[in-house]
Amino acid sequence: MNLRSLEYLVALAEHHHFRKAAEACFVSQPTLSTQIRKLERDPGVELVERNPSGVLLTPAGEAIVARARSILREADGIRQIARLHDDPEAASLRLGIFPTLAPYVLPHVMAPLRERFPRLQLMLAEEKSDVLVQQIHDGRLDVALLATPIVDRGLHEELLFDEEFVLAVPSGHPLAGRGSVPITVLADETILLLDEGHCLRDQALSVCHLAGASERDGFRATSLETLRHMVASGAGVTLLPRLAVSPPVPAWDDIEIVELGPPRPSRQIAMYWRSSSPFGEFLPRVAEVFREMPDRLVRPLGGARDA
Repeated sequence: MNLRSLEYLVALAEHHHFRKAAEACFVSQPTLSTQIRKLERDPGVELVERNPSGVLLTPAGEAIVARARSILREADGIRQIARLHDDPEAASLRLGIFPTLAPYVLPHVMAPLRERFPRLQLMLAEEKSDVLVQQIHDGRLDVALLATPIVDRGLHEELLFDEEFVLAVPSGHPLAGRGSVPITVLADETILLLDEGHCLRDQALSVCHLAGASERDGFRATSLETLRHMVASGAGVTLLPRLAVSPPVPAWDDIEIVELGPPRPSRQIAMYWRSSSPFGEFLPRVAEVFREMPDRLVRPLGGARDA
């Protein structure tokens, strides 16, 4: 039994197909199949149920895959420690960001990150928050930007910034052209929200409940761009994070942005990584780059705490 064989088994568990697992591991299908057979001979138990429709793991296979993921994560941590000890700024860092933040925050931080850490290899992943948390635990990500709160004792939390919400209304709406309105005006509006699973939906819902507003029945968008189109068509109004309506994001001719508050509703963004991560001493330096974004866009926060 070796690490490579465990990697093949985990890939097979994820793809449920020998060819796809082999492609993911950059080996031939016969090579992967042979190693899986050897892995089965070692403990003397069948790990994989082979059938024409795909591949299923046996109960023993499921148990071994769970342990294999832990072993591979620890092995990767050992390799990372060696690389970081040599030169932490030249490491490969896998960063995850959720979809309603990623395309709007990255234009403001990529250049400063390259300037501050020119040898850092940054690999980005965009997924919903619950997927990002799981990928951190699985070792597929080193760190992720998430909206607080994330209650997870296994994760370290580094606060980054507060981002305010603004109100997007169609041109010609009674609220259009007003510099600032109290949050209570939402009680008279039909609010358009994202679909289940988006953390922005939960954040916007909390604002709506605070203001006594209600969600439009029968409509839930899958992206901020869909929300923009629906607002432009006059279907309702929506709450958007400030970064999503600030340059370099282009302005929309059929939508006007109205400030809310005080008190101004906002979401808190933090950086999360495994408490045992070999990047633990380096990542606070990365967090500082995010805190240095312009004050007109976000309000920087400081401090580390357990998630």
